[in-house]
Amino acid sequence: MATRRRYRASSAVLVILTGGVLVAVTAVVTGRQPVLGMLLVGPVLAGARLGPRVTAAVALWSIGLSAAIGMWRGGVPPLDAVGDCLVLIAGGGAAVYGAGRRVRREGELLRAVQQSQNAVLRPLALEVGGVSITSRHHPADRSGLSGDLYDLAHSPYGLRVVIGDVRGHGPEAALLCAATVSAFRDGAYTTPVLVDLATHLDTRISPELGPEDFVTVVLAEFVPGEVRLVNCGHPAPLRVGRRVEPLPPSRCSTPLGLRPVPSLQRVRFGAGERLLLYTDGLSEARDANGTMFDLDERVRRALCQPMLGESLDALVSLVTAHTGGPLQDDLALVICEPVAEAHADRPAGPRGPSGRSKPSGSSGPSGPKGDIPALGT
Repeated sequence: MATRRRYRASSAVLVILTGGVLVAVTAVVTGRQPVLGMLLVGPVLAGARLGPRVTAAVALWSIGLSAAIGMWRGGVPPLDAVGDCLVLIAGGGAAVYGAGRRVRREGELLRAVQQSQNAVLRPLALEVGGVSITSRHHPADRSGLSGDLYDLAHSPYGLRVVIGDVRGHGPEAALLCAATVSAFRDGAYTTPVLVDLATHLDTRISPELGPEDFVTVVLAEFVPGEVRLVNCGHPAPLRVGRRVEPLPPSRCSTPLGLRPVPSLQRVRFGAGERLLLYTDGLSEARDANGTMFDLDERVRRALCQPMLGESLDALVSLVTAHTGGPLQDDLALVICEPVAEAHADRPAGPRGPSGRSKPSGSSGPSGPKGDIPALGT
């Protein structure tokens, strides 16, 4: 991301300087003094998009061009030449001042967004609701801002986890991440049905999305012996045991913001198994030849380390070895494992109208139409 910004800045400077040269050549060829506003265009454009130092350099370039044109043509009254230079100095100074103010405002906004994302993407390493859970987050942008998100909620309906990926990078994506996590925290404790929670997220964040924006998410709900999943356009979670098993939904849904039609997926999840939730920074990591990272036996071995944190560190090492350098995309990982002995305060499954807890295999309001689909293998 930082490399792309530097490339765009260099391209803008090149265009501005080339424009100034064309103005000077036109003035020399036609024998006409260029309109002063033509030489002010460069500093004004630089002040609107670039930093104060670059803007000052462009302003000096415009002043130098004005002086060079006057010397080449000759016969320009000294007072006129001095007046033109003073106007260019004043205009360039105003552009530099404006660029400085804009950069300071952007810096303040960036720091505010970073603080917000640090609160949203807090590291996870805890045991809650009968599940041990650990996370890792590796932003690709040097600013630390990311388009990935994750969070958990120890709700009355079970431990709930969300992981997602906002289209894009930088401050705008980070703000959408914060809005999505905020919507999850608001709805996770009050929405009994996991499918309805996905609909709640879509309703809450859709007004914040631009015409081409969307958010992919997976919602996971842990109850004794199983995990319930709702996938809206996100990479399929991995169940890790004797083998690595992707868990794609039986019916695909579009991401949030694109009119998703979520469905519930039930999967057995017990002792000796782990569940990996991840963003496409893992599955779409590419090597120098463009080959994507393979979720194969090496991944299973990495994720079977004794400690959950060690497992994620080993997985990240595999990915960086595959890419041969720093990650080019944001990467978020969340790994979950049932504890050997569930705590007595572990919440039960969804509660019926009477307030009594429903058995995990019985029908209830967990499916999109009020019935729970059959448990997956």
